[in-house]
Amino acid sequence: MFLIFVKLKIEVMKKKLIAFILFLGCVSFANAQKFAMVDLEYILKNVPAYETANEQLNQISAKWQAEVKEKQTEIQTMYKNYNTESVFLSDEMKKKRETEIVNAEKSLNELRSKYFGPQGELNKKRESLIKPIQDEIYNAIKNISELKGYQLVLDRASGMDIIFASPKIDISDDVLSEMGYSK
Repeated sequence: MFLIFVKLKIEVMKKKLIAFILFLGCVSFANAQKFAMVDLEYILKNVPAYETANEQLNQISAKWQAEVKEKQTEIQTMYKNYNTESVFLSDEMKKKRETEIVNAEKSLNELRSKYFGPQGELNKKRESLIKPIQDEIYNAIKNISELKGYQLVLDRASGMDIIFASPKIDISDDVLSEMGYSK
């Protein structure tokens, strides 16, 4: 098992190395082009509106999680009561209680989906709070790129395998200044 894992890891590393060599080839082929780096994590940490938006999202999420937890506790109580009382219940009453429990679980799942699902309220709220900030960052990067003639701007924080990038090409502070946040 370990040997398979090592072989897979080597294959992944080979692919990354080939991609990096191709990237360097493209960059050297187009040496007249200019490129820059930004660190979006750094930029976001220095935008107060982003911190405020995150705090709002955390508060909303905590409130909704508490509501879901309360509903879970109710269902657990219903189930415990059913197990305790099932000996004394008629078949008709057992089915009624089982149906109530199943309906409560469905309701819980719908509530989770409503708040935390892919189309849920939390994602919609995140979109409404964070997207304007992301758009502002994008526009600042675009303005700087057009002004200074950059054809490519990479994000250092995006998880790309950047081994080294000169601080001279990092325009993160310029982006913050463009947005009105001096560092």
